[in-house]
Amino acid sequence: MSAMVRQSEYLVLYRKYRPKAFSEVVGQEHIVTVLKNALRLGHVGHAYLFSGTRGTGKTTLARLLGKACNCEKLSSDGEPCNTCAMCREFSAGRAIDMIEIDAASARGIDDIRELRESVRFSPMHARRKIYIIDEVHMLTKEAFNALLKTLEEPPEHAMFILATTEIEKVPDTILSRTQSFEFRPIPQGKIRERMLKLIKSEKYSLDEEGVMMLTFLADGSLRDAESMLGQLIDAFPDGATKDTVESVFGLPKMQSVHGLINAALSRDAVRIVETIHAIVEQGIDARMLSRLLVNETRRLYLVLINPKEVDRLKSELAEDHIKFFESHKDSNRKAVEVLLVKLLEAHNSGFRGPFQELPVELALLSASAGEEEKPQPLKKPDFLK
Repeated sequence: MSAMVRQSEYLVLYRKYRPKAFSEVVGQEHIVTVLKNALRLGHVGHAYLFSGTRGTGKTTLARLLGKACNCEKLSSDGEPCNTCAMCREFSAGRAIDMIEIDAASARGIDDIRELRESVRFSPMHARRKIYIIDEVHMLTKEAFNALLKTLEEPPEHAMFILATTEIEKVPDTILSRTQSFEFRPIPQGKIRERMLKLIKSEKYSLDEEGVMMLTFLADGSLRDAESMLGQLIDAFPDGATKDTVESVFGLPKMQSVHGLINAALSRDAVRIVETIHAIVEQGIDARMLSRLLVNETRRLYLVLINPKEVDRLKSELAEDHIKFFESHKDSNRKAVEVLLVKLLEAHNSGFRGPFQELPVELALLSASAGEEEKPQPLKKPDFLK
């Protein structure tokens, strides 16, 4: 088999393992339950709006809903059978009655007019013609007005599923004519479970802390987690570790992160400056350094509140990582709280300009200086004495 053929058969992980049934969708049970009940009772609407951050399953659920609406042997609980001709067409992405539109590139009134003309025609094979409009907030005002007329009185055979990451930019007139569902960021625990399942399916080797690192980096986006795992497998097909993850994704070493926290709590300003300088020289992203500092300081704060938190962390982290928290069991909780607040303020201040590490550096140095001096009372002017 030629390399070209092999390459054409390759699928990235998030496409290879895309859910084929509602039961496989991760982290959106509140939406899945409503949609399955609607399918089971035959109360499916003609227009839906899916909103939420990237990588949380909006397009996946839109395709599943379209497939289930056209399934020839829908199960009693609302699941598509995945065996009928319609299910196979929708699963393979070959269904001509499912039209996907990217509003980021097809955002004008002419594009929506073309859609309105298409809607008038009956489906070729399926019972319902499915229109998925991704990033719908990108449509122009005129395009939204044209879409509104179609949403008000759509043909019975048409269903619209709008998806957006910025629902605040969608006009109220559109919102009022759709059933709206908000997709939540995927919890880290569920992302971790998914990663472990994919690693097992791919017969890959990645240590537990490496899995947790990917879960942390994903920031609630399952698609991002799957993409990063695929990138790691491509780069290191024989297996990887936490150190490999740090290297591939440009993360600071955890020892450096812990060293900065130690320096701030021990009021060692020189060590803070030297460590930050070394990290910057390695080309580490200041945003990622900031995220890790906030995450580790928060963990330490929770451990000081509840020492039993260490037992939970032992199931996720390596022994040398746990030692950092155990070594701080007698740390001043107020000092850790001050450090956490300052780091969080720095993280939320943004990272713009040529000195992106400066907010984090100042936060650490400010925390290392101890409690701020109390403001001195104003002195009376001489002429009032």
